[in-house]
Amino acid sequence: MRRLASAPNLLIATLWADTLRAAGIEARVFSRYLSSIAGEIPPHEAEPAVWVLDEADFERARRLLHELRSPPRLPEWICSGCGERHPAQFAACWNCGAARSP
Repeated sequence: MRRLASAPNLLIATLWADTLRAAGIEARVFSRYLSSIAGEIPPHEAEPAVWVLDEADFERARRLLHELRSPPRLPEWICSGCGERHPAQFAACWNCGAARSP
């Protein structure tokens, strides 16, 4: 078992561990509830931590976590219906409602 990373909060730690498990990597979140004693122990030790159970999966888990933390920047797109510009994550135009063209 090896510590992969600390997360800023329990929600993010759980998301990371769930994503790793979905990829076939056994991962667990530890230090779930230590935030209440931050200050009595060093703050970085009170953060929830994601651990990989099998050492053989550690490098793959590290790469997957890196991808989660730094998603690729996709280009904006322009609606073919009205010409409105949109960030990459939108699938439909907020101006005219047209679906994004492939």
